Amino acid sequence: MFKPVSTTGWLTSGLAVACLGCGSAAWAHHSFAMFDIHKEQSLTGTIKEFQWTNPHTWVWLVVPGANGAPAKEWGIEGMSPNFLGRRGWTMHTLKPGDRVTIVIHPVKNGGMGGSFLRVTLADGTVMNMMGASTPPRRSDGAPPPVPPAD
Repeated sequence: MFKPVSTTGWLTSGLAVACLGCGSAAWAHHSFAMFDIHKEQSLTGTIKEFQWTNPHTWVWLVVPGANGAPAKEWGIEGMSPNFLGRRGWTMHTLKPGDRVTIVIHPVKNGGMGGSFLRVTLADGTVMNMMGASTPPRRSDGAPPPVPPAD
């Protein structure tokens, strides 16, 4: 004999399906499969643009070509503004015209892109994607003084 499903049953089933669908979309969105996480590549160039946007920040870096070849523009994906802000970054950390060195996990297909790891600013400050940033070394090359313990 046919027994109708209650409204609560339909709502519960619909909610379960929606949660499963959202979970897989979030997992796919946060995949780093396109990046070669076993390689690090260092790029030195000039900031064209720093996009302080959700869900990910973007750095557009103009890298001079080797032996007089034309410059190439790289697109480098970073973490969210919220994530970076908690590590000392602001929307003004990287400005157009800044000369920097950026270390990335390059894309696997050999294109001009990557996942951001850290950047060394012109004054020597190292801004990390993960963990704390480090102040520049002194002009004599010595490390910066350690602040006193509280």
